[in-house]
Order: sequence, then C-alpha cells, then structure tokens
Amino acid sequence: MSIYLEIDNALMHMFNACTTDQINEFISEKRGFRIHGHSTTVSLEHAFWSVLEEMGRNEGLTLPKIIELIHDQCLVANDKNLASCLRVICLKYVNIYYARSSEARPFLRESR
Repeated sequence: MSIYLEIDNALMHMFNACTTDQINEFISEKRGFRIHGHSTTVSLEHAFWSVLEEMGRNEGLTLPKIIELIHDQCLVANDKNLASCLRVICLKYVNIYYARSSEARPFLRESR
C-alpha cells in the first residue's frame, strides 16, 4: 500500500486523522495574555495554539506578540471575537504559507 494518497482521498485522509490518538488537538486550552496592558484570556483548541506558536517561531516573535499583532490587525473586521480572528488567521496561514511546501501536502503527490 502506498503512503501517498490520491487527491480525491484528501477528505478521507483528514477523517483518518481524527482518531483517539489525536484527541489532544481537539481539547480547548485557555491562555492569558496582556494586550496593550489589558489582561485577556483566549480559549482555543490545541491545534490552533500549535499553528500560532509556529507562526511566532517563523516570524521570530513571542506568542503574546503574535496575539497582539493579530488583535490589532484582525479586529478591524471582527471587533468582538479575538478567538475567531485567531482561528481564521491560523487557517489562512496554513492554507497560504504552510500548505505550499510539498512536505505539507503528501496527498497531492502522485500515487505510487
């Protein structure tokens, strides 16, 4: 059996990733930050925290600084829900930057 998936199996590949082995990715975690001197708490699933941490590493910024930057830029469009902005930014980051690498998309390679 090939380790590569055909493009029409991408959805099934995602469902297979939703196993009990991956349960931690679905668990919400609250983290506290100071944004411009104001304390705030954000609750996100671990999968989103992982993406935000990766964004910080790639940009050379701390997680609180990434949160503050997203707060300042994203809340123009969504002035009430920081967690929602963070999730959307994570999805955009994964879709635009991370997913461009061939290692990130093995299901797009040809089946062997």
